[in-house]
Amino acid sequence: MLARTDTTVRDPRYLRRHALSVLEFYHQRSVDTTHGGFVPQISDRDGTVYDARAKLLPATARFVFNYSVGALLDGPHYCEEMAAHGIRHLERHHRDDRHGGYVWQLDGQDVADGGKRCYGHAFVLLAYATAARAGVPGARERIEPAYALLDEHFWEDEHGRCRVELDRDWSGTSDYRGQNANMHTCEALLAAYEATGTEEYLDRAARIAEGLARDLADEGDGLLWEHYTSEWDHDWAYNRDKPGDLFRPWGYQPGHLLEWSKLLLILARHRDAPWFADRAVRFFDAAVENGWDDDRGGFVYNFDRDGDPLVENKYYWPLCEGIGATALLADRFDDDRYRAWYDRIWNYALDHAVNDRYGNWYFQLTPDNEVATDAIDDTPEVKVGYHQLNAIYETLRADGFAE
Repeated sequence: MLARTDTTVRDPRYLRRHALSVLEFYHQRSVDTTHGGFVPQISDRDGTVYDARAKLLPATARFVFNYSVGALLDGPHYCEEMAAHGIRHLERHHRDDRHGGYVWQLDGQDVADGGKRCYGHAFVLLAYATAARAGVPGARERIEPAYALLDEHFWEDEHGRCRVELDRDWSGTSDYRGQNANMHTCEALLAAYEATGTEEYLDRAARIAEGLARDLADEGDGLLWEHYTSEWDHDWAYNRDKPGDLFRPWGYQPGHLLEWSKLLLILARHRDAPWFADRAVRFFDAAVENGWDDDRGGFVYNFDRDGDPLVENKYYWPLCEGIGATALLADRFDDDRYRAWYDRIWNYALDHAVNDRYGNWYFQLTPDNEVATDAIDDTPEVKVGYHQLNAIYETLRADGFAE
């Protein structure tokens, strides 16, 4: 084990080891030999399975992503096999043979929620694209069909963005529109482009980014709001009374600003548009200025339109997105400011968010950096190590230590 210093978290050996330790934590507990696929409901505290049946589509897809990243990092021999195991579960059980697409939630192998959601289908595309890059058999030929589902059922060409949710038979769309599903669609399209070189995927990713991170941000406060009407007007009132909502909170989320900062810099690798990097800096600056707790460390969950914190609990995933964003910003601008933030975020995570006994990360901390025990062991679950492996993989790519 490397002694931890600021140089440790920049050491590719340490980063690879940390990523694979997170993967191993879930691998030892999550492989479902009864129903197939994986069990996402693993306790942050002690690694026990607390619900062996619930399976959300994005969780299954994220497991495929994780094992594929493990293979790309020359991880254990089981990585490719387990990625293929996840693909089989997606196609045999999440796949809707009657209506097409992928159902949102399973109970064992039974459909618990047959709704079709853009967020879940985006992660299916991300899973197949990443698995293809890792050489997992059967993944590459599934990229185009996964993209076609997003294009046919969710894409709103007149707006240049995706609608969020439909009924199982693809009818009955809601009036809600949100940036989160579109952000992950952009992410998946970038991965699909990098796996195949298909320009259509890059064009679509760039168009989503232009519509959200540039145009809608400029129409608002200069930052990226979460919620919109069916015509993509800002919905400033949506969930105003629910700032702590897990999926659709009111307010600006530092974690999503950081995530977009990272995605815009990945776009900038492939397209020469100065606004990508400029906007990445703007979003990063807002996230650390308004979202970082200067007294106790960590990112608050969200802040209001005046920049004041709303929910001051700290979640693990903004830390991961901050790590990925700062790594790419440092690579892009060769600026020690970003390296200092990279070190600061990592060291906070290692001091407070990482469960040293098991190697996983706690989902949520209190404002005073204690484990938020009332928020642990929710079901169904989507936190399966995706953010950690993603952040480390992108860091290693930026530094030239991963393909």
